[in-house]
Amino acid sequence: MNELFRLPPAATLGEQGTPFSPKTLATLWVAFWLLMISVSLQDTLHSPLIRWWEPVLWEGSSALIATGWMWLAVRFRERYAPYLDRPVIWFGRYLRWQPLVILTWLAMVYPIRHGVYAAVGRAYVHPGWGFVVMYESVKLTIFTGLWLGILFGIDSYGQWQLQRRRLLQMQKALAEAQLAHLQAQLRPHFLFNALNTVSALMHTDVARADRLVAALGDLLRISLRSTESEMTPLAEEIRTLALYGDIMNERFRDRVTLNWQTDQALLDTPVPALLLQPLLENVFKHGVERTVARVRIHISVRRDSDLLEIVVSNSGSMLEAEHREGLGFRSCRERLNIIYGNAASLRVGNEGDGVAARVLIPLVGTTA
Repeated sequence: MNELFRLPPAATLGEQGTPFSPKTLATLWVAFWLLMISVSLQDTLHSPLIRWWEPVLWEGSSALIATGWMWLAVRFRERYAPYLDRPVIWFGRYLRWQPLVILTWLAMVYPIRHGVYAAVGRAYVHPGWGFVVMYESVKLTIFTGLWLGILFGIDSYGQWQLQRRRLLQMQKALAEAQLAHLQAQLRPHFLFNALNTVSALMHTDVARADRLVAALGDLLRISLRSTESEMTPLAEEIRTLALYGDIMNERFRDRVTLNWQTDQALLDTPVPALLLQPLLENVFKHGVERTVARVRIHISVRRDSDLLEIVVSNSGSMLEAEHREGLGFRSCRERLNIIYGNAASLRVGNEGDGVAARVLIPLVGTTA
């Protein structure tokens, strides 16, 4: 019976997706006819003139022919799948075959019954053919409407499921494209700034510039490796941040103090690659380059309930009222929103005698 409801591998409807397996649909069909036979068998309890096999023959012959038509409906339903969003047309395409269904039903069911009765030496008695045609037509129309409704519901649900999957895939692809675009913006942005730092030292301290070139090489390798995955362990992100900090500290070593405070238990936590570097870059650009005073930069990583909190702060400068965020901050915020939704945040504001950028990332799962 299962084979009756199996679609060909290349069927259009198969491409659209169907939530009901052939076994499920076949089981539903068999259960329906077993119920019909069971109800008919109840008549034998109230009429001694009806033998047990007669209801089985009546319903069994009906089930046999109905199964043939149901097989055809399922076998070729991929042809009508494009009309699932227009139910009237979809049902009309099937119901146009209804006269042929009624004709074949009468031409096959009743000869089967007459033949079996004749084989056991009895006559199959039924009302006149006029009544039979009218009765069977009404019954078959109701029966067809019932099972076409079930088939329509199954196929419509399958199409909705597929559209939902496609939408999710499109959203995922769009998010990945956005992330790739943001990373492509950030990578040359900070590398060019680091190269400018090396260039500035080449004319004053060749040895220091040489060390910075080596550090920049390590930073470049990490940057290129980050293209393989959007997420990276926090330990790797901290290492990238430290390399960038060393490069910039060499340039401003008489004016900068970097302090680190990291919870070692959080180092395996996955975070977006190259997320923190723009925050530290912003400190040097706005908090160090614009002053000759000594600047304290503090980087802390700790757990705050079910959130990972990363703070990059500096002393000696404050945000102005008309402050506008640059590319780095906008990209970081967009990446957080794409990956975590509203569960993550990036806030920048004046704290104490300086400015702090505070990143909050959920430690359990994502909401993208």
